[in-house]
Amino acid sequence: MGPVPAAVLQSLALVGVLALVHVPLGSYMARVYSTDRHWRAERWVYRSIGVNPDTQMHWPAYLRGVLAFSTAGVLFLYLLQRVQGVLPGSLGFSSVNPAQSFNTAASFVTNTNWQSYYGEQTMGHVVQTAGLAVQNFLSAAVGMAVAVALVRGFARVRTGDLGNFWADLVRGTLRILLPLAVVAAVVLVACGAIQNFSGIHEVGQFAGSSQQWGGGAVASQEAIKELGTNGGGYFNANSAHPYENPTPFSDLFEVFLLLVIPVAMTRTFGVLVGSVRQGYAILATMAVIWVGFVALMMWTEFTHQGPALEAAGASTEGAEVRFGVGGSSVFGVSTTLTSTGAVNSFFSSFTGLGGGIALLGMMLGEVAPGGTGSGLYGILIVAVIAVFIAGLMVGRTPEYLGKKIGAREIKLAACYILITPALVLVFAAVAMALPTPRHSLLNPGAHGFSEVLYAYTSAANNNGSAFAGLNANTDWFNTTTGLVMLLGRFLPMVFVLALAGSLAGQKPVPVTAGTLRTEKPLFAGLLVGAVLIITGLTYFPALALGPLAEGLA
Repeated sequence: MGPVPAAVLQSLALVGVLALVHVPLGSYMARVYSTDRHWRAERWVYRSIGVNPDTQMHWPAYLRGVLAFSTAGVLFLYLLQRVQGVLPGSLGFSSVNPAQSFNTAASFVTNTNWQSYYGEQTMGHVVQTAGLAVQNFLSAAVGMAVAVALVRGFARVRTGDLGNFWADLVRGTLRILLPLAVVAAVVLVACGAIQNFSGIHEVGQFAGSSQQWGGGAVASQEAIKELGTNGGGYFNANSAHPYENPTPFSDLFEVFLLLVIPVAMTRTFGVLVGSVRQGYAILATMAVIWVGFVALMMWTEFTHQGPALEAAGASTEGAEVRFGVGGSSVFGVSTTLTSTGAVNSFFSSFTGLGGGIALLGMMLGEVAPGGTGSGLYGILIVAVIAVFIAGLMVGRTPEYLGKKIGAREIKLAACYILITPALVLVFAAVAMALPTPRHSLLNPGAHGFSEVLYAYTSAANNNGSAFAGLNANTDWFNTTTGLVMLLGRFLPMVFVLALAGSLAGQKPVPVTAGTLRTEKPLFAGLLVGAVLIITGLTYFPALALGPLAEGLA
């Protein structure tokens, strides 16, 4: 079988498995976030942190919980790295310097997992497991909690109550992420991923130098890295490393893991708002974009332009031979259309247009299907924009799920849409204008600009993948990308929760003959158009200077 048919069959198998688990997992998550019962382990957690899980929160209180918890996470992870040199299990590594400690703490707490360091040469077992792996669970649970709060805003009427952040956080961690991660880790170990706490040992000689490898709790971290759409690898090669991703089956399984919760949360949304057809409309929108991007990526990477590509049969530079160009394309699209950022190949080696597709996937806002939680609230914000546009076209007050979209709601949605592009374009422009950041570029011209644009796009969208040609381990990039990650994560959450509070306080609007049927294919098509047009108008000039210029050269 040729590589193209094999890649298509892989994609079809992936879609089929996601379709099988979408309903049961989505319905289960809806029950998790709507039940009044607390597990005994959960009650112990609530007592230990001194909160009442039954207290309903308005959006400012919910936001304070999100910010306070995340601030504590940043401080803890920063200090853990700073004292690594005196911790047991440090593997002889010294403490991490302040700029990189800040960057890594911001990265993992914001679900970005941008890594400006070599994992196997920088982090010991304690930091990897008690620091980074723990934040992989907690940052994902925070995103899911904010998404559920927005859904409650649509579902509830004449109240400001959005639930309890601490209850949502604990339930998301203990009832959803932890059980799924345990099962996924067992599967990865069965595939050949390593799971141990061994030290560094010599495995041979290479080019006259000692070749050394270290062990680690890789399978368990790999499981939540994908499941929580985190993306930070135990090793610098990330999911291209055989200790993390040993076989073609494990490769496809990891793509399944990074897609499964965002896909299933559309079902959760439909159940909680009382109309599963609304969830199917959102899912259809995500599916159309994902399939389109996979097809485009395969076309750009399998298209033979030039003698080198014709001889190889595809753009094979930077692709792991175990997975092939097709596996790299599916993984690359999935990891950039979600907020995962894990890689099994290197985007800097993709064709110019292929790298542009990966970049564009993040610029869409990572909504197809997006990150764990963030994908759902991101696409719902775009849905608010879409019904507003539809209302303007027909001269009717826009409504969505029985709630009016007035001036306050559209302003909050517009602020959400604008904050990420502002961070990306401003910081990328400043970096290109100053001499010091430009010294970190590996390549000149359009490709070098793409490296910088990609770095800030990845940071602002909390993706974490890199173009692999940029030396990001400098004080400038560690500090600025850290700030961009924090602002890109928490400023949008402010607008999401404020919108949820505004919607929850409304009374329902009755459905009439003039109401836009948002569960129909027409609205799904409008939503796809809104996602693509908003992105195109915002980022096209920057894309024209980078990947488009390189791809069309």
